Amino acid sequence: MSMDPAANKELWNEDLAPTSAAQRSWRWYHFAALWVGMVISIPAYMLASSLIESGMSAWQAVVTVFLANVIVLLPMLLIGHAGTKYGIPYAVLARTSFGTRGARLPALMRAIVACGWYGIQTWFGGSMIYTLLGVLMGGPIGGDPLPGLGINGGQLACFLAFWAIQFYFIVHGMEAIRKLETYTAPLKIAICFLLLWWVYGKVGGFGPLLDQPSQFVPGGPKAGLFWSVFWPSLTAMIGYWATLALNIPDFTRFAKSQRDQVIGQSLGLPLPMALLAALAVTVTSATIVLYGKALWDPVDVASRMTGVAVLVALLILLIDTASVNLAANLVGPAYDFSALSPGRISYRVGGYITAGIALAMMPWKILEKTENYIFIWLTGYSALLGPIAGILIIDYHFIRKTELAVDQLYRDDGIYSYRNGWNMAAIVAFAAGVLPNIPGFLNAAFPDAFPNVGDAFKTLYTYAWFVGIAIAAVVYGLMMKGRAVPAMTAARET
Repeated sequence: MSMDPAANKELWNEDLAPTSAAQRSWRWYHFAALWVGMVISIPAYMLASSLIESGMSAWQAVVTVFLANVIVLLPMLLIGHAGTKYGIPYAVLARTSFGTRGARLPALMRAIVACGWYGIQTWFGGSMIYTLLGVLMGGPIGGDPLPGLGINGGQLACFLAFWAIQFYFIVHGMEAIRKLETYTAPLKIAICFLLLWWVYGKVGGFGPLLDQPSQFVPGGPKAGLFWSVFWPSLTAMIGYWATLALNIPDFTRFAKSQRDQVIGQSLGLPLPMALLAALAVTVTSATIVLYGKALWDPVDVASRMTGVAVLVALLILLIDTASVNLAANLVGPAYDFSALSPGRISYRVGGYITAGIALAMMPWKILEKTENYIFIWLTGYSALLGPIAGILIIDYHFIRKTELAVDQLYRDDGIYSYRNGWNMAAIVAFAAGVLPNIPGFLNAAFPDAFPNVGDAFKTLYTYAWFVGIAIAAVVYGLMMKGRAVPAMTAARET
């Protein structure tokens, strides 16, 4: 029996191999910069601004976003621990619980969601190019919408152009992406101050904006409905980072120490996200004062600026979108697709697959209205990824007590192969976590086709991530009780 993991071509390639000591160079400030780079983005901005459109006051929206990010930080730190300790990416860590072959299931689930996000961010980048060209040419470009697509030729061309620009970083790999995130962080902070300056000048201060009342107050248009909006919104805010909560080992595997990854993530996620939310709700509240309605898309807002400000704002947003997209939505699925067939798919090829699927998903359809973005896309995939997070956390921290036999992760006949490479306990737990949320999702996504879903399932769906992670964790813990320790002992004896 070979102890050389490289002999198992179906489970090994250099991109999935544990990082060496020389490769682990990221300090806490690298993680903080990485998170600032990913937090200050258009989709994150739209999370908070969409809460204003849903009826929340500025402070209610900021608190909702901050609370969600404190909650999702916990699984990030717990799952990220394995990346730092063993230098393994998410797709390899999943083998401990799902099996060496079964891990392809959570890898694929995570990868498909990330492809959707990659497409969404690419659409935003293309939209900014489209808006920028319109400003330079003095009017809209592109003509009528194309049949079957719903966008015009100019929008499609700009979308494809931005998609092509990002290929440079797919080709040049992870270090190029880290440098881009680090160097563009100051530009992203600059655009925040630019938007605030514009708002202050237009409205004449922040008081009128932050004093806008909630629509849920007595006598308001949505009186008494706060909690019915708060809980699905909180779930959606958590769902926004549910993808990175899983594949965070893809980044923490480069950390110098656990201290670096914990401090860097704790400083880099909740507070900057809350500050971005404050910016978003301030600007969105200003659009209500200025235009009589909430404009939750910052590209739309930037296009309404005048003079050189609109050019500067759109150019910075363009750079920002590329850096966020590559870090948050390319690295994870590239590793995940590589793990599906390590002997044939490298990290770079995985990136090409991600970019290709993103083209086919027509991301502009997801963003047609707030309900699609929050209650179908964000909440829907949180129902899918929450159970995986629950299984990983229980397996690594409670079943195995953070002790892994790394060489066994790359062997098709080792302790993590279970039965023919599949651990049925993880499959059953995953199914148990997902199934209760399916009726609510179908009703939200296809209300005409599924109008008779019971209120209990609709309510359950508003807590999709919480329901999924809790059920899967409990089921997996019960089914795996007492099974992992003897297996680890046998591995050490071997």
